[in-house]
Amino acid sequence: MSTTLATLATHASALVSSITGEPRLRRRLLELGLVPGVSVKLLRRAPMGDPLVIQVRGYDLSLRRAEAALVEVQS
Repeated sequence: MSTTLATLATHASALVSSITGEPRLRRRLLELGLVPGVSVKLLRRAPMGDPLVIQVRGYDLSLRRAEAALVEVQS
């Protein structure tokens, strides 16, 4: 089942399957370590739901909900 990082449940882990969106933003997300096949964990959400804090490759990364919606993941 494929979903996006923005809809992942808090404290859930998943594997990145693909990155969509415009090329400049896709390249930025890839440079941050969100490459297909890497494991990510949603650590927490801000009270209003934006931004999200995820753990990828041993470090915490803060993403806006719109950016997280471009990252497709598999449970």
